[in-house]
Amino acid sequence: MGTLVKFAELVAYRPRIEAHLRREYDRERPNAPTNVRPYLRLNEGLTLRGGKRFRAILLLAGYHIASGRRPDVAIGPAAALEHFQSWMLIHDDIIDHSAERRGGPTVHRAAAALRGRGAPRPEAEEFGVGIGITLGDLEEPATVEGLLGSAAPGPARLAALAEYARMTRLTAYGQLLDIRNGTRPPAQVRAADVYLVHELKSAVYTVVAPLRIGALLGGARPDRLEDLAAWGRDIGVAFQLRDDVLGAGFSAVDIGKSSNDIVEGKRTLLIVRAWATATAAERRELERALGRPAATPREIRRALEILRSTGSLAYSERAIARLGRRASRRLAESRTIRSAAKPLLAEIGQRLIERSV
Repeated sequence: MGTLVKFAELVAYRPRIEAHLRREYDRERPNAPTNVRPYLRLNEGLTLRGGKRFRAILLLAGYHIASGRRPDVAIGPAAALEHFQSWMLIHDDIIDHSAERRGGPTVHRAAAALRGRGAPRPEAEEFGVGIGITLGDLEEPATVEGLLGSAAPGPARLAALAEYARMTRLTAYGQLLDIRNGTRPPAQVRAADVYLVHELKSAVYTVVAPLRIGALLGGARPDRLEDLAAWGRDIGVAFQLRDDVLGAGFSAVDIGKSSNDIVEGKRTLLIVRAWATATAAERRELERALGRPAATPREIRRALEILRSTGSLAYSERAIARLGRRASRRLAESRTIRSAAKPLLAEIGQRLIERSV
Protein backbone atom coordinates (compact mmCIF):
# COMPACT_ATOMS: atom_id res chain seq x y z
CA MET A 1 0.00 0.00 0.00
CA GLY A 2 3.00 2.32 -0.23
CA THR A 3 4.66 4.49 2.40
CA LEU A 4 2.42 6.39 4.78
CA VAL A 5 2.90 10.14 4.52
CA LYS A 6 3.09 12.29 7.60
CA PHE A 7 0.91 15.28 8.43
CA ALA A 8 3.77 17.69 7.69
CA GLU A 9 4.01 16.23 4.19
CA LEU A 10 0.30 16.86 3.63
CA VAL A 11 0.68 20.45 4.86
CA ALA A 12 3.45 20.88 2.28
CA TYR A 13 0.79 20.49 -0.43
CA ARG A 14 -0.68 23.89 0.44
CA PRO A 15 1.29 25.89 -2.17
CA ARG A 16 0.17 23.46 -4.87
CA ILE A 17 -3.46 23.71 -3.73
CA GLU A 18 -3.25 27.50 -3.81
CA ALA A 19 -1.61 27.48 -7.25
CA HIS A 20 -4.44 25.27 -8.48
CA LEU A 21 -7.01 27.70 -7.07
CA ARG A 22 -5.27 30.64 -8.75
CA ARG A 23 -5.34 28.85 -12.11
CA GLU A 24 -9.04 28.13 -11.69
CA TYR A 25 -9.85 31.78 -11.04
CA ASP A 26 -7.65 32.85 -13.98
CA ARG A 27 -9.42 30.36 -16.24
CA GLU A 28 -12.92 31.37 -15.20
CA ARG A 29 -12.53 35.15 -15.27
CA PRO A 30 -12.43 35.55 -19.10
CA ASN A 31 -15.63 33.49 -19.38
CA ALA A 32 -17.59 35.98 -17.26
CA PRO A 33 -19.18 39.17 -18.62
CA THR A 34 -16.78 42.10 -18.46
CA ASN A 35 -18.76 43.95 -15.77
CA VAL A 36 -18.79 40.83 -13.57
CA ARG A 37 -15.02 40.35 -13.49
CA PRO A 38 -14.20 42.98 -10.82
CA TYR A 39 -16.55 41.19 -8.44
CA LEU A 40 -14.97 37.80 -9.13
CA ARG A 41 -11.70 39.34 -7.97
CA LEU A 42 -13.26 39.70 -4.51
CA ASN A 43 -13.78 35.95 -4.25
CA GLU A 44 -10.27 35.26 -5.45
CA GLY A 45 -8.85 37.72 -2.92
CA LEU A 46 -10.69 36.09 -0.02
CA THR A 47 -9.78 32.54 -1.02
CA LEU A 48 -6.11 33.19 -1.65
CA ARG A 49 -5.14 35.67 1.05
CA GLY A 50 -5.16 33.23 3.92
CA GLY A 51 -6.56 30.14 5.56
CA LYS A 52 -5.04 27.03 7.07
CA ARG A 53 -6.48 24.74 4.34
CA PHE A 54 -7.55 22.20 7.00
CA ARG A 55 -10.34 20.78 4.87
CA ALA A 56 -8.21 20.42 1.76
CA ILE A 57 -5.47 18.71 3.74
CA LEU A 58 -7.96 16.33 5.34
CA LEU A 59 -9.30 15.38 1.90
CA LEU A 60 -5.73 14.54 0.87
CA ALA A 61 -5.37 12.51 4.06
CA GLY A 62 -8.58 10.57 3.35
CA TYR A 63 -7.43 9.79 -0.19
CA HIS A 64 -4.06 8.60 1.04
CA ILE A 65 -5.51 6.54 3.88
CA ALA A 66 -7.84 4.72 1.49
CA SER A 67 -5.46 4.25 -1.43
CA GLY A 68 -2.03 4.05 0.17
CA ARG A 69 -0.77 6.36 -2.58
CA ARG A 70 0.54 9.90 -2.43
CA PRO A 71 -2.42 12.24 -2.96
CA ASP A 72 -1.04 14.27 -5.88
CA VAL A 73 -4.02 13.37 -8.08
CA ALA A 74 -6.43 14.65 -5.41
CA ILE A 75 -5.22 18.27 -5.44
CA GLY A 76 -8.18 19.38 -7.60
CA PRO A 77 -10.82 17.95 -5.24
CA ALA A 78 -8.87 19.34 -2.27
CA ALA A 79 -8.98 22.80 -3.86
CA ALA A 80 -12.72 22.27 -4.39
CA LEU A 81 -13.23 22.24 -0.63
CA GLU A 82 -11.50 25.61 -0.40
CA HIS A 83 -14.16 26.97 -2.77
CA PHE A 84 -16.77 25.50 -0.44
CA GLN A 85 -15.06 27.14 2.53
CA SER A 86 -15.12 30.53 0.79
CA TRP A 87 -18.82 30.06 0.03
CA MET A 88 -19.53 29.42 3.72
CA LEU A 89 -17.32 32.28 4.94
CA ILE A 90 -18.87 34.86 2.61
CA HIS A 91 -22.38 34.01 3.77
CA ASP A 92 -21.33 33.64 7.41
CA ASP A 93 -19.77 37.11 7.38
CA ILE A 94 -23.01 38.58 6.06
CA ILE A 95 -25.03 36.84 8.77
CA ASP A 96 -22.60 38.00 11.48
CA HIS A 97 -22.26 41.56 10.05
CA SER A 98 -18.49 41.05 10.02
CA ALA A 99 -16.21 43.70 8.57
CA GLU A 100 -12.95 41.78 8.28
CA ARG A 101 -11.84 38.32 7.26
CA ARG A 102 -8.31 36.98 6.85
CA GLY A 103 -6.73 40.37 7.31
CA GLY A 104 -8.88 42.17 4.73
CA PRO A 105 -12.42 43.39 4.23
CA THR A 106 -15.18 40.82 4.03
CA VAL A 107 -16.53 40.23 0.53
CA HIS A 108 -19.82 42.02 1.11
CA ARG A 109 -18.02 45.07 2.58
CA ALA A 110 -15.59 45.14 -0.36
CA ALA A 111 -18.54 44.88 -2.75
CA ALA A 112 -20.25 47.80 -1.01
CA ALA A 113 -17.11 49.87 -1.58
CA LEU A 114 -17.35 49.14 -5.31
CA ARG A 115 -20.82 50.69 -5.34
CA GLY A 116 -19.18 54.09 -5.47
CA ARG A 117 -18.28 56.78 -3.00
CA GLY A 118 -21.27 58.92 -3.91
CA ALA A 119 -23.85 56.29 -2.97
CA PRO A 120 -25.70 56.70 0.34
CA ARG A 121 -24.34 54.33 2.97
CA PRO A 122 -27.54 52.25 3.44
CA GLU A 123 -27.82 51.83 -0.32
CA ALA A 124 -24.17 50.77 -0.61
CA GLU A 125 -24.53 48.29 2.27
CA GLU A 126 -27.65 46.75 0.76
CA PHE A 127 -25.85 46.49 -2.57
CA GLY A 128 -22.86 44.83 -0.90
CA VAL A 129 -25.03 42.23 0.84
CA GLY A 130 -26.79 41.31 -2.40
CA ILE A 131 -23.54 41.05 -4.33
CA GLY A 132 -21.93 39.13 -1.46
CA ILE A 133 -24.69 36.52 -1.33
CA THR A 134 -24.41 36.01 -5.08
CA LEU A 135 -20.61 35.82 -5.02
CA GLY A 136 -20.84 33.20 -2.29
CA ASP A 137 -23.21 31.21 -4.48
CA LEU A 138 -20.67 31.34 -7.32
CA GLU A 139 -18.20 29.33 -5.25
CA GLU A 140 -20.60 26.38 -5.18
CA PRO A 141 -20.33 25.38 -8.88
CA ALA A 142 -16.56 25.65 -8.55
CA THR A 143 -16.77 23.09 -5.75
CA VAL A 144 -18.82 20.69 -7.85
CA GLU A 145 -16.53 21.11 -10.86
CA GLY A 146 -13.50 20.33 -8.72
CA LEU A 147 -15.03 17.06 -7.56
CA LEU A 148 -16.30 16.14 -11.03
CA GLY A 149 -12.84 16.78 -12.46
CA SER A 150 -11.25 14.14 -10.25
CA ALA A 151 -9.28 11.39 -11.96
CA ALA A 152 -11.12 8.81 -9.85
CA PRO A 153 -13.45 6.29 -11.57
CA GLY A 154 -17.04 7.38 -12.19
CA PRO A 155 -18.63 5.46 -9.30
CA ALA A 156 -16.11 6.95 -6.86
CA ARG A 157 -16.84 10.46 -8.12
CA LEU A 158 -20.58 9.90 -7.73
CA ALA A 159 -20.08 8.64 -4.17
CA ALA A 160 -17.94 11.69 -3.39
CA LEU A 161 -20.59 14.00 -4.83
CA ALA A 162 -23.25 12.30 -2.70
CA GLU A 163 -21.09 12.88 0.38
CA TYR A 164 -20.64 16.51 -0.68
CA ALA A 165 -24.42 16.95 -0.98
CA ARG A 166 -24.87 15.46 2.48
CA MET A 167 -22.17 17.78 3.88
CA THR A 168 -23.83 20.84 2.34
CA ARG A 169 -27.26 19.96 3.70
CA LEU A 170 -26.05 19.20 7.24
CA THR A 171 -23.92 22.35 7.32
CA ALA A 172 -26.97 24.41 6.39
CA TYR A 173 -28.98 22.73 9.16
CA GLY A 174 -26.24 23.63 11.64
CA GLN A 175 -26.11 27.23 10.43
CA LEU A 176 -29.87 27.53 10.75
CA LEU A 177 -29.77 26.28 14.34
CA ASP A 178 -26.80 28.51 15.14
CA ILE A 179 -28.73 31.58 13.98
CA ARG A 180 -31.74 30.45 16.01
CA ASN A 181 -29.63 29.95 19.15
CA GLY A 182 -28.18 33.43 18.73
CA THR A 183 -31.64 34.99 19.02
CA ARG A 184 -32.54 33.18 22.23
CA PRO A 185 -31.69 34.29 25.77
CA PRO A 186 -28.63 32.42 27.07
CA ALA A 187 -30.77 30.74 29.74
CA GLN A 188 -32.83 29.06 27.01
CA VAL A 189 -29.85 27.56 25.15
CA ARG A 190 -28.71 24.18 26.47
CA ALA A 191 -25.33 22.52 26.13
CA ALA A 192 -27.03 19.92 23.89
CA ASP A 193 -28.07 22.74 21.53
CA VAL A 194 -24.46 23.87 21.25
CA TYR A 195 -23.17 20.34 20.64
CA LEU A 196 -25.73 19.75 17.90
CA VAL A 197 -24.68 22.90 16.05
CA HIS A 198 -21.02 21.94 16.39
CA GLU A 199 -21.66 18.46 15.07
CA LEU A 200 -23.70 19.63 12.07
CA LYS A 201 -22.00 22.90 11.19
CA SER A 202 -18.38 22.23 12.13
CA ALA A 203 -17.57 18.55 12.58
CA VAL A 204 -19.20 17.44 9.33
CA TYR A 205 -17.70 19.99 6.96
CA THR A 206 -14.39 20.49 8.77
CA VAL A 207 -13.39 16.88 9.46
CA VAL A 208 -15.88 14.10 8.65
CA ALA A 209 -16.86 14.95 5.07
CA PRO A 210 -13.39 16.02 3.84
CA LEU A 211 -11.93 12.74 5.10
CA ARG A 212 -14.78 10.69 3.64
CA ILE A 213 -14.74 12.47 0.27
CA GLY A 214 -11.01 11.86 -0.01
CA ALA A 215 -11.39 8.22 1.03
CA LEU A 216 -14.20 7.65 -1.48
CA LEU A 217 -12.08 9.13 -4.27
CA GLY A 218 -9.27 6.86 -3.11
CA GLY A 219 -11.44 3.77 -3.58
CA ALA A 220 -12.87 3.15 -0.12
CA ARG A 221 -16.23 1.42 0.04
CA PRO A 222 -18.94 3.59 1.62
CA ASP A 223 -19.86 0.88 4.15
CA ARG A 224 -16.31 0.91 5.51
CA LEU A 225 -16.31 4.60 6.41
CA GLU A 226 -18.42 4.63 9.57
CA ASP A 227 -15.44 4.36 11.90
CA LEU A 228 -13.83 7.28 10.10
CA ALA A 229 -17.03 9.30 10.54
CA ALA A 230 -17.35 8.49 14.24
CA TRP A 231 -13.73 9.47 14.88
CA GLY A 232 -14.18 12.62 12.82
CA ARG A 233 -17.30 13.72 14.70
CA ASP A 234 -15.50 13.62 18.03
CA ILE A 235 -12.45 15.43 16.65
CA GLY A 236 -14.60 17.95 14.78
CA VAL A 237 -16.69 18.90 17.81
CA ALA A 238 -13.53 19.18 19.93
CA PHE A 239 -11.99 21.34 17.18
CA GLN A 240 -14.94 23.74 17.36
CA LEU A 241 -14.92 23.84 21.15
CA ARG A 242 -11.25 24.78 20.94
CA ASP A 243 -12.15 27.45 18.37
CA ASP A 244 -14.75 28.81 20.79
CA VAL A 245 -12.15 29.03 23.56
CA LEU A 246 -9.78 30.91 21.26
CA GLY A 247 -12.57 33.05 19.82
CA ALA A 248 -13.60 34.17 23.29
CA GLY A 249 -10.12 35.54 23.86
CA PHE A 250 -8.30 32.67 25.59
CA SER A 251 -5.10 31.13 24.34
CA ALA A 252 -3.45 28.06 25.83
CA VAL A 253 -1.95 30.19 28.61
CA ASP A 254 -3.78 33.50 28.73
CA ILE A 255 -6.03 35.93 26.90
CA GLY A 256 -5.12 35.73 23.24
CA LYS A 257 -7.55 36.50 20.45
CA SER A 258 -9.84 39.50 20.28
CA SER A 259 -12.95 38.20 22.10
CA ASN A 260 -15.01 38.62 18.92
CA ASP A 261 -17.31 35.74 19.87
CA ILE A 262 -18.37 37.52 23.03
CA VAL A 263 -19.21 40.89 21.47
CA GLU A 264 -20.94 39.07 18.59
CA GLY A 265 -23.16 37.35 21.16
CA LYS A 266 -22.39 33.77 20.13
CA ARG A 267 -24.04 31.15 22.32
CA THR A 268 -20.99 29.00 22.84
CA LEU A 269 -20.60 26.31 25.47
CA LEU A 270 -18.52 28.83 27.43
CA ILE A 271 -21.44 31.25 27.62
CA VAL A 272 -24.14 28.63 28.19
CA ARG A 273 -22.24 26.95 31.00
CA ALA A 274 -21.24 30.22 32.67
CA TRP A 275 -24.81 31.49 32.53
CA ALA A 276 -26.08 28.34 34.24
CA THR A 277 -23.72 28.74 37.19
CA ALA A 278 -23.23 32.52 37.46
CA THR A 279 -24.84 34.71 40.08
CA ALA A 280 -27.43 37.30 39.09
CA ALA A 281 -24.78 40.02 39.42
CA GLU A 282 -22.35 38.08 37.21
CA ARG A 283 -25.03 37.59 34.57
CA ARG A 284 -25.62 41.32 34.47
CA GLU A 285 -21.91 41.84 33.95
CA LEU A 286 -21.86 39.27 31.16
CA GLU A 287 -24.76 41.09 29.50
CA ARG A 288 -22.67 44.26 29.31
CA ALA A 289 -20.33 42.51 26.84
CA LEU A 290 -22.39 39.72 25.28
CA GLY A 291 -23.67 40.75 21.87
CA ARG A 292 -22.45 44.34 22.32
CA PRO A 293 -19.82 45.46 19.76
CA ALA A 294 -19.45 48.73 21.71
CA ALA A 295 -18.45 46.92 24.92
CA THR A 296 -15.43 48.48 26.59
CA PRO A 297 -12.16 46.57 27.10
CA ARG A 298 -12.90 46.55 30.83
CA GLU A 299 -16.34 44.99 30.28
CA ILE A 300 -14.82 42.33 28.03
CA ARG A 301 -12.08 41.56 30.54
CA ARG A 302 -14.70 41.17 33.25
CA ALA A 303 -16.70 38.78 31.05
CA LEU A 304 -13.58 36.68 30.56
CA GLU A 305 -12.95 36.65 34.30
CA ILE A 306 -16.49 35.34 34.85
CA LEU A 307 -15.97 32.59 32.28
CA ARG A 308 -12.96 31.54 34.35
CA SER A 309 -14.38 31.97 37.85
CA THR A 310 -17.61 30.09 37.14
CA GLY A 311 -15.57 27.12 35.96
CA SER A 312 -16.93 27.44 32.42
CA LEU A 313 -13.51 27.61 30.76
CA ALA A 314 -12.34 24.54 32.70
CA TYR A 315 -15.58 22.77 31.74
CA SER A 316 -14.92 23.37 28.02
CA GLU A 317 -11.33 22.18 28.40
CA ARG A 318 -12.54 18.97 30.05
CA ALA A 319 -15.07 18.45 27.24
CA ILE A 320 -12.31 18.86 24.64
CA ALA A 321 -10.10 16.37 26.48
CA ARG A 322 -12.97 13.89 26.85
CA LEU A 323 -13.78 14.00 23.14
CA GLY A 324 -10.11 13.59 22.31
CA ARG A 325 -9.83 10.49 24.50
CA ARG A 326 -12.97 8.98 22.99
CA ALA A 327 -11.67 9.61 19.47
CA SER A 328 -8.40 7.91 20.43
CA ARG A 329 -10.30 4.87 21.69
CA ARG A 330 -12.38 4.71 18.53
CA LEU A 331 -9.22 4.81 16.46
CA ALA A 332 -7.46 2.14 18.49
CA GLU A 333 -10.46 -0.21 18.39
CA SER A 334 -11.39 0.29 14.72
CA ARG A 335 -11.17 -2.77 12.50
CA THR A 336 -11.94 -0.88 9.29
CA ILE A 337 -9.21 1.78 9.52
CA ARG A 338 -5.98 0.06 8.59
CA SER A 339 -3.32 0.04 11.29
CA ALA A 340 -0.74 1.83 9.17
CA ALA A 341 -3.10 4.82 8.83
CA LYS A 342 -3.86 5.23 12.52
CA PRO A 343 -0.73 7.25 13.46
CA LEU A 344 -1.56 9.84 10.77
CA LEU A 345 -5.11 10.24 12.05
CA ALA A 346 -3.88 10.43 15.64
CA GLU A 347 -1.51 13.26 14.68
CA ILE A 348 -4.26 15.09 12.78
CA GLY A 349 -6.57 14.84 15.77
CA GLN A 350 -3.94 16.13 18.15
CA ARG A 351 -3.10 19.10 15.94
CA LEU A 352 -6.74 20.08 15.46
CA ILE A 353 -7.57 19.89 19.16
CA GLU A 354 -4.41 21.30 20.72
CA ARG A 355 -3.90 24.28 18.41
CA SER A 356 -3.40 27.74 19.91
CA VAL A 357 -4.37 29.88 16.89
